[in-house]
Amino acid sequence: MTHYSKGRPVRAQYHLRYQILPAAQREETVAEAKALAKACQELEISEVVLLLGAEDVFEGHLAGAQEDRWYVTVEAALAVLTEAGLSVSLNPWATVGHADRGRVDRLGFSPMVSPTGQSASGQASFACPRWRRWMVNHYGRFAELGFRVVWLEDDFRFHNHAPLEWGGGFEPLMLERLAALVGEPVTRERVVAAVTHPGEPHPWRALLQQVWRTAQLEVAELVAAEVHRRSRGRSEVGLMSSRLDKHSVEGRDWKALFEALTVEGRATHRPHFAWYNDLPGNRLGAQLWLLEAQRALRPPAVRSEPEIENWPYTSWTKSDVQTWSEMTVAQFAGSDALLVNAYPNNERRVIERYPQVSGLLRRSRPALDWIAERYPRDHESWGVGVPFPPAAATHLRTRAGGDLSALEIDSGPAADYLLRNGIPVTSRPAPVNAVFGGMAWALSDEVILRLLGGGLLVDGLAAEVLCKRGFGSRIGVDVAAIVPRDPRPERGAQPTQTPYTGERAVEPNLARDLGLENSMLSLNVQPALARLEPREGATVWTEVLAGDGSRWGAGRTAFPNDIGGRVVVLAATAPDALAGSDAAQRLLHHTIRFLEGEHPAMPLVSGGPHLFPHLSRSHGTTRLAVANGSADPARVEVDIPRIPDRPSATLLRPLAAPVKEPVRAQGRILRHESELCHRGWLVLEWPEPVDD
Repeated sequence: MTHYSKGRPVRAQYHLRYQILPAAQREETVAEAKALAKACQELEISEVVLLLGAEDVFEGHLAGAQEDRWYVTVEAALAVLTEAGLSVSLNPWATVGHADRGRVDRLGFSPMVSPTGQSASGQASFACPRWRRWMVNHYGRFAELGFRVVWLEDDFRFHNHAPLEWGGGFEPLMLERLAALVGEPVTRERVVAAVTHPGEPHPWRALLQQVWRTAQLEVAELVAAEVHRRSRGRSEVGLMSSRLDKHSVEGRDWKALFEALTVEGRATHRPHFAWYNDLPGNRLGAQLWLLEAQRALRPPAVRSEPEIENWPYTSWTKSDVQTWSEMTVAQFAGSDALLVNAYPNNERRVIERYPQVSGLLRRSRPALDWIAERYPRDHESWGVGVPFPPAAATHLRTRAGGDLSALEIDSGPAADYLLRNGIPVTSRPAPVNAVFGGMAWALSDEVILRLLGGGLLVDGLAAEVLCKRGFGSRIGVDVAAIVPRDPRPERGAQPTQTPYTGERAVEPNLARDLGLENSMLSLNVQPALARLEPREGATVWTEVLAGDGSRWGAGRTAFPNDIGGRVVVLAATAPDALAGSDAAQRLLHHTIRFLEGEHPAMPLVSGGPHLFPHLSRSHGTTRLAVANGSADPARVEVDIPRIPDRPSATLLRPLAAPVKEPVRAQGRILRHESELCHRGWLVLEWPEPVDD
């Protein structure tokens, strides 16, 4: 794993994630460590993260002679690397275990059990006393060597433990803990039915989450204390995490978990944001948002060191261009370090065998240095606010029971819908906010009223929730029904004879000003639409059309409410699945300007599909970074109501040095005349105006 960390002067400093396989002779380990140290010095790498029994060479939880072999190997490598002036961290590969993959428990751990009753063969329950003793002793033993960070792998979770369906957490030991809270014996079947019960959440859902949360916190506290004690204060515990929607189902209390891991004010977080393999550039929005959302969950004192995923660690899995792209995304997030997987970890002497990786690191440095200097960890993001309460799944109301995945809830779809249309987002409260889907159940009345007092964009599902909670008069519509595209026959619903297919602008000025007179926006793949019944004072901007061209209902409504806010409601229930187009983008940009009211200020990006903006302020300077997620080049245009003085522009092409570029102002539009290539970034900078 390569690790970029910012120092003074600010430079991208490489830390290498590397697995030295146990060798028959200590001399072989020392020789490989010396070669590794030499390469690190040549590449100005300042830290190595040693992997411990990872991936293909993971035989199960290490103990006895197997643990001894790895201990001797790591100890020998650590001595060489430390003598060479390198910092070293350790990444044990397993806590409870990632996945069975044919492995069988050999240490007598109580196995994980899924919601459907599957038992894992090689993965342990968080409540297992024997596993807890192993965990504390295993981490404590290696911490004695004095690493900077000893990482908790991202298998420190209840979900995603193949082959278990959804994951674990339904072991007898866990159910005993739940029974003590409930006050009566419980069965797995009853618990699953209760926590996924449609409608108002059953009290057992919050209690099960409390059981899971407590079990995890107990282990985190034990491990952190033991690592601190046996390292004599030299080591801290790092937390690797996974998807936010899954952790919400688990009831994860991020603040409490970081507090449990923090000793003497030190803890480190590896936020999940990048996938293992090459993906289309239009997924960049999800990566930007995952890093932004986790900034709000992490205490300020906790370091952020995102991992650039790549497995099985070859260019066949992920290209250099995408690796560079994801490194820049993480650096724009103000990360303290980047953990980059670049080398295979099931071979020996890989640095000599894969010289192209050294080339990747050298060619990436100029852009990363440039970004690191301008994006400190305390920069403030700016854009449309997209709230994500960590306990959202506790309050979510499901429509069908029996499946824990129905509790997964995330604000990512709202963020992605905005980002891919050139609208920046933030995890902080903002003058304009967006709430989609069941997230409307997770916000308190006080928070909802605050949002309704500004600009608020909601989809059909969120509008239905707000109406049920008594806020219909403040959003300007009633929701008569949520109409699914494919009703479930067992519920007696029949397919409609005139299914909805498109959306057309009907407000004359809007249609004329946005050039939508002859446009129809597709709704053909929406899973459901809300039947909106506009209230007095609401303006219907668009109407939904059936396949025969007849009117199906209102599509988008705009409403100034009685507390000074403005609300736009979409009939769509999955806005992130709406077909993208220039016309759709113009309509959404118009929506944001309406929601901003009398004081529009937000930069809105156009000029091509999938131009993802990242907007921030730091030390008197505003910066708008725009990434091109399309394979086609684009010429970026930015609509800024107040054109800034002295804007500058820098072009970051993949694996190339930054280049200054001219920009031209015309009216309220800033134009970049050169083409922005695939996965390239254009960064606009200007000083914030000084108030008179």
